[in-house]
Amino acid sequence: MFYIKDSDNYKSFINEKEIFEALEKNKGNDIVRVREIIQKSIGKNRLSPDETAYLLNLSDPECINELFRGAERLKKEVYGNRIVLFAPLYIGNECINDCQYCGFRISNKEVFRRSLTEEEVGKETLALIDKGHKRLILVYGEHPMYDAEFICKTIEKVYGTKKDRGEIRRANINAAPQVFKDYKRIKETGIGTFQIFQETYHYGTYKKIHPTGPKSSYIWRLYGLDRAIKAGLDDVGIGALFGLYDYRYEVMGLLYHTMHFEERFGFGPHTISFPRIEPAINTPLAKTPPNVITDEKFKKIVAVLRLSVPYTGLILTAREPENIRKEVMKYGVSQIDAGSNIGVGAYSQDDEESYKKSQFVLGDQRSLDEVVGELTETGFVPSFCTACYRMGRTGEHFMEFAVPGFVKRFCTPNAILTLMEYITDYASEKTAKSALKQIKKEINNIPESKMKEQLKENIKKVESGVRDVYF
Repeated sequence: MFYIKDSDNYKSFINEKEIFEALEKNKGNDIVRVREIIQKSIGKNRLSPDETAYLLNLSDPECINELFRGAERLKKEVYGNRIVLFAPLYIGNECINDCQYCGFRISNKEVFRRSLTEEEVGKETLALIDKGHKRLILVYGEHPMYDAEFICKTIEKVYGTKKDRGEIRRANINAAPQVFKDYKRIKETGIGTFQIFQETYHYGTYKKIHPTGPKSSYIWRLYGLDRAIKAGLDDVGIGALFGLYDYRYEVMGLLYHTMHFEERFGFGPHTISFPRIEPAINTPLAKTPPNVITDEKFKKIVAVLRLSVPYTGLILTAREPENIRKEVMKYGVSQIDAGSNIGVGAYSQDDEESYKKSQFVLGDQRSLDEVVGELTETGFVPSFCTACYRMGRTGEHFMEFAVPGFVKRFCTPNAILTLMEYITDYASEKTAKSALKQIKKEINNIPESKMKEQLKENIKKVESGVRDVYF
């Protein structure tokens, strides 16, 4: 297997010295400065490392509350009330890496190894369609059997599986870094986002917890999405696993990664993920993380990320318990998974030991319908929209829409239309009632315009049975 080793003299764009210096010199609790930084972000401007470091170092309750209020305001102004919904689909848990925090690591003998066949991928997809899902993220371990050809076949099977009015309209990918030609092959299948998490941006920590396998190369993984973008996959997602190192350093690492994309390609990542370490079977490090992230720290992470990179979607996963998800949603989250099961083959089978095929333990195990119902009851608009991918609003084009605030203008009407589909085809009576009430509110808040009139017409089309209607 080809991959670049850290010894191959590739330079990291994560400047460790600069990050530590920024965190050291930007300390204080000046409410005036906090407000100035927030105002810059509200103006759709990415924050500098110094500004981000200042927010990360806040300790005064008044300043931290100002931080939360600023993040909440930005969320409403840029993204509106919409929350995009998706589900993870684990394809296989074979892995040749030995990541010390992961239940899939090669040395873990208590995990049941399994990879879905093409037929099983179809069954899992049908089970997800039956719940109302339209967006998935397909997750693969790192193993020679999960090569580009295998990945492409699973994607094609997902797209080719339909039932009645249901279908998966966009599959995103979380897989090992690829070489250029394999990224090109995967792009041809019509994926959405290609997601690679660096896990930790701190080099010393990275090397310690990734002892063997291709993932042991910090540089190979760090430049994984550069190769994807060069191959034409301009919709990429980054992330860090919080709890491995100082959370402030990891947020700065995510910012530096974003700046690298902007400088080299002219646009930033489509999404940033910020999962906390969760317990995994026979995985001591996951049960006692080196740097415990309290709920208060976690809320701060979300708010700072929202303000630091205002145009990028933030993904909050079902690792988090229901109460935490409900609270941090307002601080800038734009995507969540719902009705999730991370056992391999667990959507279509009643498997009492699916946890032994799982990477970690989920905190929020509610159904999709329950999540949709709660979102609408609390003033959000659940969205299953995939229009941006299919209209080419990705990469640099997405930046053109996101930075001026057009996301709210285009995406809210599309969110309403996909929610109407869900109400008509899948929702329980209770959820439908709540969702219809929220749709009415959202329409009333849209200024009179041709788009508003067209939205009303499109809603009638959906109610009459037409599907996949979008702006």
